[in-house]
Amino acid sequence: MRVSDILEAKSRHDVVTITPDAGVRDLVARLAEHNVGALIVSADGEGLDGIVSERDVVRHLHHDGTVVNNTVGAIMTAVVETCAPDDELDALMSRMTERRIRHMPVLDQGRLVGIVSIGDAVKHKLSQLEFERDQLDSYVHQT
Repeated sequence: MRVSDILEAKSRHDVVTITPDAGVRDLVARLAEHNVGALIVSADGEGLDGIVSERDVVRHLHHDGTVVNNTVGAIMTAVVETCAPDDELDALMSRMTERRIRHMPVLDQGRLVGIVSIGDAVKHKLSQLEFERDQLDSYVHQT
């Protein structure tokens, strides 16, 4: 299974982005509105300038109670780990686990085409394992 399989199965195919100059209050509202844990930071809606998550807000809130008055650019992660549509699911899951990454943007020839969460990856891995189990069970119980 590949990253492209995960993207195809997602109910939403658009990538929710936010500009670096947007306020953190706007960020929190968009996270809640779209029921997601992270947004891609992009000045033009297509490129990748960074990523910002609920975790970024909380970590900055711990150190600075006025974080909601900042811009997204002030709290985002600028160096972003990415993957490609043809990356294997097992390799993606390993990278996400080793680097403790919950959300990974998907780039195809430098263009943003999606985002995959660790939850998306686990869901698809479980589906794959259930299918294999059912196939084996069917084979074993053939008459």
